[in-house]
Amino acid sequence: MAKHRMPQSDRSLFTRLSQAVAHWAGRPQTFIGAAAIIVLWALSGPLFGYNDTWQLVVNTSTTIVTFLMVFIIQNSQNRDTAAMQIKLDELICRLEGAREELLDLEELDEDKLEAIRREFEALAAKARKRAAPGGERSPA
Repeated sequence: MAKHRMPQSDRSLFTRLSQAVAHWAGRPQTFIGAAAIIVLWALSGPLFGYNDTWQLVVNTSTTIVTFLMVFIIQNSQNRDTAAMQIKLDELICRLEGAREELLDLEELDEDKLEAIRREFEALAAKARKRAAPGGERSPA
């Protein structure tokens, strides 16, 4: 099955920007570049006498980059999570016997989610018990 990406023009400028930055930021070359900049900054310390301005440059730069990256990463994470939820909802809708009341779990309060999680933990424990050596195995 071929993957069809939405044309660039159908995505907002912020979406295109955040996807590009998130892709770029996650590359090993970006990490190596950032580490190299920090090494060059540290090596320049004696040249500037380790003064306040020398320290302020790296502190301000890293703070600004971190601040902006939080929004880019959060946007990317929100989009990925929403897409995953839609895909899971589609599977639940199409799978015969699936419990459709699970479709909007992400909208439930923490205590309701915990109750459902305990229910699935109990089901998993029963399945492990049946599969354990000496346990009762149901015919396949």
